[in-house]
Amino acid sequence: MKAFISPKKIYHGEGSINVLETILKERNAQNIFLLTDPILRELNVIEPIIEIIHRLELKVQISTDVVPEPSLSVGNRIVEKVRDQNPDLVIGVGGGSAIDLAKAAAVLAENEGKVEDYLNLTGTKTFQTKGLPKVLIPTTAGTGAEVTDIAVFSLEETKDVITHEYLLADYAIVDPVLTYTLPPKVTAASGVDAFTHAIEAYTSVNATALTDTLAVEAMDRIASNIRTAVWNGSDKKARGEMALGSLMAGMSFYNAGVAGVHGLAYPLGGLFKLPHGESNAVLLPYVYDHIWPSCIDKMNHVAKILRIPLGGKSDRNIAIDVVRSLQTLVKDVGLPTTIKEYNIKQNDIETLTENGIKQTRLLNRSPKKLTKKDIREIYQNCYDGKLKSIE
Repeated sequence: MKAFISPKKIYHGEGSINVLETILKERNAQNIFLLTDPILRELNVIEPIIEIIHRLELKVQISTDVVPEPSLSVGNRIVEKVRDQNPDLVIGVGGGSAIDLAKAAAVLAENEGKVEDYLNLTGTKTFQTKGLPKVLIPTTAGTGAEVTDIAVFSLEETKDVITHEYLLADYAIVDPVLTYTLPPKVTAASGVDAFTHAIEAYTSVNATALTDTLAVEAMDRIASNIRTAVWNGSDKKARGEMALGSLMAGMSFYNAGVAGVHGLAYPLGGLFKLPHGESNAVLLPYVYDHIWPSCIDKMNHVAKILRIPLGGKSDRNIAIDVVRSLQTLVKDVGLPTTIKEYNIKQNDIETLTENGIKQTRLLNRSPKKLTKKDIREIYQNCYDGKLKSIE
C-alpha cells in the first residue's frame, strides 16, 4: 500500500493570489502574522497581499526577519514573535526559507520548546498540537516548500530539518505573477532546484506511479522553459510553466523523497552558506554521474524529456548523455558547475564527506547506496569538474 499526501487546498495559476480574501473570510481571521523576505517588501511584491488584508480591515504584523539558510536562532526569534502576537493565522510569503520559517513558527507557537527540540537528527520533543493555520505563498519556482511538511535549518557544519505532518499548509497559493520580478540568478537556482526535486523523486526508491506522473510532468515543464525564464524573465508563459512545474515537483518529492543530491548539498549550505538551489545545481550532474547505472531505465525516460536523440544508442550511452545534459543545463542558466568556483578548497573535501555521510534520511532513498568512498569521489569530481562517465 502507498499513501499520497498533500496540503488540504492548493490554488494555482495567474491571479490565484486573490483567493486569499476568501480564505481569510472563511477563517474569520482578525489578527494576521505575515512573514516575508525583506527584499519582497522593498520591491512591493507582497503589496497585493497587504492590500487584501487592509481591505478586510484586519490587524497584521509584518515581519521581514527572514534570512537565507536560516539558523536555529533566527527560527527561534520568529517563533517568539508569533507567540507574543498570538495571531489567528500565519501567512508565509517568499522563497523556501520564508516558507519554512512560517511553517515552523506556526506550529511551534502552540507547542512547548524551541526549534532545536524538534530537529530530525537530534530533537527529543514531539508536537502535541497542530498549531496555527497557515497560508503559504511562494514567490520563486522553486523550492516546493509550500506543499511539503519540511522546514530546513542551518547548523554550524550542515543542516537539519523539522518534518511533521502538522507543518503542511492549510492553503497553498502558487501565483506565477509573484515570480515575474525574480532576477535571472534566482530564477536559475530555484528552477534547477525544482528540476532536482523532480528527477530525485523520479529515481527515488520510494517512487510510485502517482509521484512518477507528477515528476515527469514537472521535468518536462521545467526543462522546456527554464532557459527562457532565466534569460527572458518577462515571458509570462515560461514563468507560468515554471511555477506549475515547481508545484508538481514539490508534490512529487514530498511523497517520494529526494536523495543524494540534496543530502550532499546540505553540508555545502551548512559549512559554506551556499544558497540551497545553487548547492543542488552544482552537485546534480556529479551525483547522477555516479548513480545512473542503478536507475538506467528511468534515465532513458529522462533523456526523452530532455529531447536527447536516442537513435542507435545503447541504454548506457543514453544515460551518460543525460548526465552531460544536466551539466549543460546548469551552465546554460549561468550557474557554477564546480564547488571550486565557490572558493571551496581541496582540504575541505574530507569535512564535506564526513558531514554528507550523516544525511541518512536522504541518502537512504538513493537508488544506489552511497558509501563514504562514493561521497568523497562525488565531492572530488565536483571540485575538479570531472564527469567520470565521460572520460
